[in-house]
Amino acid sequence: MDVEEWFLTGPERGNPSSRIPTWSRGNLAEPLVHGDSYFDHLVTETEALEAGDHLFFTDWRGDPDELLRPDGPTVAELFSAAARRGVIVKGLMWRSHLDKLQYSEEENRHLGEAVAAAGGEVLLDQRVRRGGSHHQKLVVLRHPHAPERDVAFAGGIDLCHSRRDTAAHDGDPQAVRMSPHYGDHPPWHDVQLELRGPVVGALDLTFRERWTDPHPLDSRSPLAWIRDLASGADLHADTLPDPLPDPPECGPHAVQVLRTYPDLSLDRGYPFAPDGERSVARGYTKAIRRARRLIYLEDQYLWSTEVAALFADALRDNPDLHLVAVVPRHPDVDGALSLPPNLVGRAQALSVCQRAGGERVHVFDVENHAGDPVYVHAKVCVTDDVWASIGSDNLNRRSWTHDSELSCAVLDETGAFARDLRLRLWREHLDRADGDDADLVDADSAIAAITASAQRLDDWHADGRVGPRPPGRLRPHKPEQLGLLTKAWALPAYRLVYDPDGRPLRARRANTW
Repeated sequence: MDVEEWFLTGPERGNPSSRIPTWSRGNLAEPLVHGDSYFDHLVTETEALEAGDHLFFTDWRGDPDELLRPDGPTVAELFSAAARRGVIVKGLMWRSHLDKLQYSEEENRHLGEAVAAAGGEVLLDQRVRRGGSHHQKLVVLRHPHAPERDVAFAGGIDLCHSRRDTAAHDGDPQAVRMSPHYGDHPPWHDVQLELRGPVVGALDLTFRERWTDPHPLDSRSPLAWIRDLASGADLHADTLPDPLPDPPECGPHAVQVLRTYPDLSLDRGYPFAPDGERSVARGYTKAIRRARRLIYLEDQYLWSTEVAALFADALRDNPDLHLVAVVPRHPDVDGALSLPPNLVGRAQALSVCQRAGGERVHVFDVENHAGDPVYVHAKVCVTDDVWASIGSDNLNRRSWTHDSELSCAVLDETGAFARDLRLRLWREHLDRADGDDADLVDADSAIAAITASAQRLDDWHADGRVGPRPPGRLRPHKPEQLGLLTKAWALPAYRLVYDPDGRPLRARRANTW
């Protein structure tokens, strides 16, 4: 495999101000499907840290009381215990909007206070574009005297409520508020990546670049600054320990760390990305243009005509190419003003793809065995069973240009990683046992199997759920329809508020990433 055919080269990354490696070889990547699996691994690895080891993390939301196992510890207990043992614990949480707007300002603040009381340091970071967020979900664990034990976790799973679900999709007992469609304990589908080898050094650098940004943590809101000052919030980052050498090679995987940072050049700019960074968008673009048989997506949103155009072009250029996408049945919000912009964004994107690919575009949503919809929060892409990406980035313009994001693309010299990831996800969605996937390997037979399974389940529901429930959890996705008057206001609201553009003006004009 020629890595340069799939991964971005150094110039193609488009951000010479960062020292992040173009890619690294010799890694071991393991997908952790569902929050309970990720949290269990995180507890095991964190409890093994000793005095002088490093624990660095970034997150969009962190709930200090979230149980990482049914009997604990909580997030705050796990990280605080590490700090008390002498582990160097440093964290960056998005400062967030107010709780009364259904965000997580207080939760993020309280997690930081708990860890700080134990001797760690967690900062609330609002060095973002106006209306944006820090959306990266990263934990890096380093052992200065045993680098072969270094490990990092990156992907779509926050350290917060609703994330600790299992393959049964009964939901996390500790739930966030969502659309009533998902009930009191929303079933939640998500994926995180466990990484060992030299790529841990690249992820460590990603944390360090943000931590050492000299700009004020919250210069955009004087009121927020006054509130932080009055509450005694930590507004200054202490010095990090010196960087460590990369861990030794340990596996067959080449990994490319892809990121999004917005353009802040008219304000103050990131020293490590003066014009922003859009390597997530560029990495997807290069890989999707190579697709010939099958693109598989799991995504929370799948918005934006600009993103959809990439898939549409691939479908038009390759008549044998199929696009399979798994999305939530309903948005996570249900308000009269918030729901329509969410619906119109996806409707536009799917329309672009379907006009290009027709019956080669297959969109599904997921339910558990009780018939309750499962919220798909995963951000996964598998292209031709060769290139795979797991990250925090959604398939929309916001994630590709406006918020901070972090994704890892994986190539496998044995040819197994991307294929095995897709088959593992499809076996779950189709209620298949391990190894029962012979008809899912070839693209044509796989498409036939997945569409037939979804249609059988949909027919069973349409017939009144009479008789045994057919195996499988996928159903054809049927978008809710909006009237013309609703679309008239929802579309500009979607473009301006929900899916803003963080590119430099020259890139917007040229419609490039």
